[in-house]
Amino acid sequence: MTDTSIADVQNSEDKRQIPINKVGIKDIRHPIRIKDHNGGEQHTIANFNMYVNLPHNFKGTHMSRFVEILNAQETELSVQSFHEMLDEMTDKLEAESGHIEMRFSYFVNKQAPVSKVESLLDYDVTLIGEKIKQHTIMKIKVVVPVTSLCPCSKKISDYGAHNQRSHVTVQISTKKFIWIEEIIELVESQASCELYGLLKRPDEKYVTEKAYNNPKFVEDIVRDIAMQLNQDQRIEAYIVESENFESIHNHSAYALIEQNKAR
Repeated sequence: MTDTSIADVQNSEDKRQIPINKVGIKDIRHPIRIKDHNGGEQHTIANFNMYVNLPHNFKGTHMSRFVEILNAQETELSVQSFHEMLDEMTDKLEAESGHIEMRFSYFVNKQAPVSKVESLLDYDVTLIGEKIKQHTIMKIKVVVPVTSLCPCSKKISDYGAHNQRSHVTVQISTKKFIWIEEIIELVESQASCELYGLLKRPDEKYVTEKAYNNPKFVEDIVRDIAMQLNQDQRIEAYIVESENFESIHNHSAYALIEQNKAR
């Protein structure tokens, strides 16, 4: 039996007349299931951020409902239940807008280029759902580590060239489903060389020479990826950014391109 004598402070009136764009919970963990391109499933742990808007006349939102919504789902969330949870969150909290981020590690089994030895490489992936009234936008963000080799260093040096590990981040809004692996492969194909979890000596020789023969500035990386994204009709909008962790400087090189193809 519910005790109606307990005050609902969050639902009381606020007289400051200032609405809040996002209010909710941040960095809560929950198990999830993700289907991979090979037909299998990955079981992992995701970090969730869950927010709704709060009108000016309410003092607070019901924070416990966010956790209830998350735990009311199946034991392990899937991408489909992520969509459903966004709708449920805005409905139960009587909000006009809602925002959920689900960040997790995604593993790809990669084969070394020469020895063909297999190993896992992890990628940082975030699914982002935004609902404003009846309009829902789904985005996917993937951080892909790659190798970049400096064209200037190669040009001016008698031998050798400095290279660096780079983190390329691609965030896309899509009309149709796109596999995480498709985004990863697109980025890796435009780098000086891709990364591998395990390499034998013949593989090290291969990746070193491949990077040397394929030098890329940070500007080259984002432009080449943007060209590929522009050609994909499934993609409505994107942000591509690259941070190159310089090996001869105590700073990073950085570039970003943002494009809304629907405009």
